[in-house]
Amino acid sequence: MSRRRNLVVGWTLAVLAIALFARLGLWQTQRAVEKQAMLAAVDKVLAQRQAVPLAAAANAARAHDYDWSAGWGEFDARGPLWLDNQQRNGRAGVHAYRLFRPEGAPPLLVDLGWLPLPGNRAMPAIARPAGRMQLRGLLTAPPSAGLALGRGIVRQGDGWVLTRIDAAVVARELHLSAPLAPRVLRLDPALPLGYERDLQLLANTLPPDRHRGYALQWFALATAVLVTALILTFRKARHER
Repeated sequence: MSRRRNLVVGWTLAVLAIALFARLGLWQTQRAVEKQAMLAAVDKVLAQRQAVPLAAAANAARAHDYDWSAGWGEFDARGPLWLDNQQRNGRAGVHAYRLFRPEGAPPLLVDLGWLPLPGNRAMPAIARPAGRMQLRGLLTAPPSAGLALGRGIVRQGDGWVLTRIDAAVVARELHLSAPLAPRVLRLDPALPLGYERDLQLLANTLPPDRHRGYALQWFALATAVLVTALILTFRKARHER
């Protein structure tokens, strides 16, 4: 009975571990597929660059799609928004956003680019571009927020520090009279406006190859547990003969 009990307990633990590792491997595989599809969609949009109006940013049904967009308007007088914890070339910094009011369309946030943070973490000044102007760039969902904790927005000086971009929360905090578009505009790097930037989609998150690598590791762990359990089971059986 003792050997039988030990086998049941051991195999129960092994099966649970195998199931957990396999599930993690499948999740990493799925993330790789999703991100590869995202990159392919953006590559297609950037290759064609068929501009849609900035009003398309407000279409909630396409909140996770990508479009090349252009339109006229002006920046709102409200202060800047700094999206914190943004890495670029191994340096810590922020992405600078300002509220833009397209002509005949709801307001949207414009990503003006990346700026480094000094050691004292003082937020950099973000000047308001003045006057009517035409913007163009990539409409996309805001950067992935990860684990959402708290409201994600804090007033600081003349602007707001963000840990994530939640359009509804930002609209309330800025006291907007109209809903804020769920997509943001990432400015064309060729425009003479803003700061360091590019249109890389996964600059602050794992690329598909990394997800595939992690998936392989989880599947290897699942296989190792299975092999170990089989070896221990047959070794004990031989010793007891």
